[in-house]
Amino acid sequence: MSSSSSRRRTSHITHRRAAGVALAGVAALIATAVQSGAASAAPHPGKANPAHTAVQLTPSQRAELIRDADGAKAATAKDLGLGAQEKLVVKDVVKDADGTLHTRYERTYAGLPVLGGDLVVDTAKSGATERVVKATDAAVKVRSLTPSVSQAAAQQQALRSARALGAEKTSVAPSSRKVVWAANGAPVLAYETVVGGLQDDGTPNQLHVVTDASTGKELYRYQGIETGVGNTQYSGQVSLTTTQSGSSYTLTDGARGGHKTYNLNHGTSGTGTLFSQTSDTWGNGTTSNAATAAADAHYGAAVTWDFYKNTFGRNGIKNNGVGAYSRVHYGNSYVNAFWDDSCFCMTYGDGSGNNDPLTSLDVAGHEMSHGVTSNTAGLNYSGESGGLNEATSDIFGTGVEFYAANSSDVGDYLIGEKIDINGDGTPLRYMDKPSKDGASADSWSSGVGNKDVHYSSGVANHFFYLLSEGSGAKVINGVSYNSPTSDGLPVTGIGRDKALQIWYRALTTKFTSTTNYASARTGSLAAAGELYGTTSAEYKAVQDAWAAVNVGSRSGGGDPGGGGTSFENTADVQIPDYGSAVTSSVTVSGRTGNAPSNLQVTVDIVHTYSGDLQIDLVGPSGTTYRLKSSSSDSTPDVHKTYTVNASTQTANGTWKLKVQDKGPQDTGYIDGWKLTFP
Repeated sequence: MSSSSSRRRTSHITHRRAAGVALAGVAALIATAVQSGAASAAPHPGKANPAHTAVQLTPSQRAELIRDADGAKAATAKDLGLGAQEKLVVKDVVKDADGTLHTRYERTYAGLPVLGGDLVVDTAKSGATERVVKATDAAVKVRSLTPSVSQAAAQQQALRSARALGAEKTSVAPSSRKVVWAANGAPVLAYETVVGGLQDDGTPNQLHVVTDASTGKELYRYQGIETGVGNTQYSGQVSLTTTQSGSSYTLTDGARGGHKTYNLNHGTSGTGTLFSQTSDTWGNGTTSNAATAAADAHYGAAVTWDFYKNTFGRNGIKNNGVGAYSRVHYGNSYVNAFWDDSCFCMTYGDGSGNNDPLTSLDVAGHEMSHGVTSNTAGLNYSGESGGLNEATSDIFGTGVEFYAANSSDVGDYLIGEKIDINGDGTPLRYMDKPSKDGASADSWSSGVGNKDVHYSSGVANHFFYLLSEGSGAKVINGVSYNSPTSDGLPVTGIGRDKALQIWYRALTTKFTSTTNYASARTGSLAAAGELYGTTSAEYKAVQDAWAAVNVGSRSGGGDPGGGGTSFENTADVQIPDYGSAVTSSVTVSGRTGNAPSNLQVTVDIVHTYSGDLQIDLVGPSGTTYRLKSSSSDSTPDVHKTYTVNASTQTANGTWKLKVQDKGPQDTGYIDGWKLTFP
């Protein structure tokens, strides 16, 4: 979340290699889940399969699982076929009720961190590896570990980039390091420079700039501080958990990991002073009392903790039982709020004129959810993965607001609805129709990743609303909504509770740092299949909700009537860079006569430069139908349904999707494709 003014000042890097990011292996994951029966139908239709639900772990149980994984990481690396210079670093472990473990790893190469090398390994109770989800499918190796460009030169370049974005008091942070960059194409030796100081609106700066150590080219940049905006929305008289020490009370929540709330008193660094007083009544409902903002922040942190624990069995942001902390009264007239993972803390400004502290409930839920994302999938805060990062915070922030059931701030699908940041009473963002804010995307397009992450988030926000509530006009908690679909077809919702479970499972067991929208669809379908079964209404609703925001096809096959028969191949096929054509086949059977004049070909290709691609459909007789010619289009990926007049072809037989990369430097793979006969 961010104020409208600061969002307009946000800059983005756009270039061929950073444009498209791949989540290799996810298509194979869903294919495996369907073919092996791992995503079998739930025992009770409409209810989540308890075997595939994560169990709530105590901090000691989680620590033990991490220790076990750490002890076996060398053997795991060998089983995965990693190179001699590659090592795994355990980040987290999720355990299902049936004993399945989802172990999330970072990776190193020759002792260097591999950015974009993260992966998730699913292990059955028997110890057998069921599937692996990787942030990159490329072999992790570099030509040389000796840089041609000095680290000092890379740091100076990063400082110039930060200053060009309006940063002030810039400095290189000690966390800057040499890395292997593997998030786009072939891995390369690189420098990750972290630039501190302040952003143009006064927000602390943690600009991460990745520079090729051989060429000096900037490969990627993203902001490490994940920002938000809200306005004081007092939740009425609420209960706060505090700690008494002698004759004084402090805002220390011993029931929720020791979460503390501090007063920065308009400072911009350090922890500030822990709120302490002789009375256990905090604030007076107005800004004349500094403890009012503290009470809102403390309450928001407690509700967010309870939401995650009681909804997903998650024990704190890191799932380790340890609380974060909150800081209020940051800066002077600072109209923003932000989560900083480096301090594991939430910070709130006091708003324009220091009159409206940004301590609302939805801000708390949104910002602390950035911490959850950072400690699970770690979605990169740029491009499509950045939009998914922001949307995840909007989704779970909305979940927090509904969970609170607070009569002073009822649950809704509006983001920042109480703050009047636009001056006309309108919300900051709308989940039912994101474009109503004037900038957010209602549905996916090839350039959506170039938008500010607060605007590209609209695709997933809209998906979540449709999955929860469905399309069309309705009134929920007194708020009117009217959600459209990109294909003009209706969507029937499955309810917010189920939608939250699907999104959380996808985030914690299917997404990685480089997940884009196409891969988010695949991961959420895998999650829905595990929870509810691949033939369930919930699984089909996920398909339909994604299709309604222009990601993938409908559960009925994607034809206008919603019916038809589909034949699909979801196996990954690597596309050689500037090389020979490759094919992926499907065999059609059970049809009579010739193919139709409106045969639909749904193509999903992950590639860093779609203009390089030439795509053909080859019929059983060998007749070729050109779907796409190579061009100068610099956008990533191809996710499109083509209509082909194939009426001269016999329907039954082997059909092929033929793809050739006609230009150098960029890489990708066929993520899957489908033929639909209306």
